[in-house]
Amino acid sequence: MSPKKSDSASEKPATGKGRPTPKRKVVEQANVTNRLAPASTREGKKIQREQLRQQRVSTRAAYMRGEESAMPPRDRGQVKRFVRNYVDSRRSIGEYFLPIVMLVLILTIIPIAYIQFVAIILMYSCLIFSIIDGIILSRKLKKEVVARFPNEIVKGIGMYGWLRSTQIRRLRSPSPQVKRGDKF
Repeated sequence: MSPKKSDSASEKPATGKGRPTPKRKVVEQANVTNRLAPASTREGKKIQREQLRQQRVSTRAAYMRGEESAMPPRDRGQVKRFVRNYVDSRRSIGEYFLPIVMLVLILTIIPIAYIQFVAIILMYSCLIFSIIDGIILSRKLKKEVVARFPNEIVKGIGMYGWLRSTQIRRLRSPSPQVKRGDKF
């Protein structure tokens, strides 16, 4: 007896997926789209950019006014505010260091050795006095902070105050809230 042939023998077996394999280019294009970012138009991006710029400007203005919410963590808190006010209420040798260095740069261009020597001595003496003033300021600040805020940590307070005192007053940020000589 011979095996019986069926009509379905001429058909191919159903082992495929029933559709053609997609091209690599099509698959990669489908995977590239970022589902988190909204599809936006050029005008939408321009409006968003303008809103971000306005937000940055308002945050910067609030920071310069001294608002706590706009400050980075290193400038926040009542202790840091006290240190800023303490430093801003007094004169310091360190704030004159940068202008003196600029003057020294100009004076060293002059080809007279005596003027160059005096300029360099002026710069180094200002640097030494600035460091001494910074050490004294740091110790005073730590004592005041411990006296006024007994539960606060004083680590880094001296350096924070000294670095602020070496900046030119007009360029300090956040801007000074007290005038020179004010008691607070």
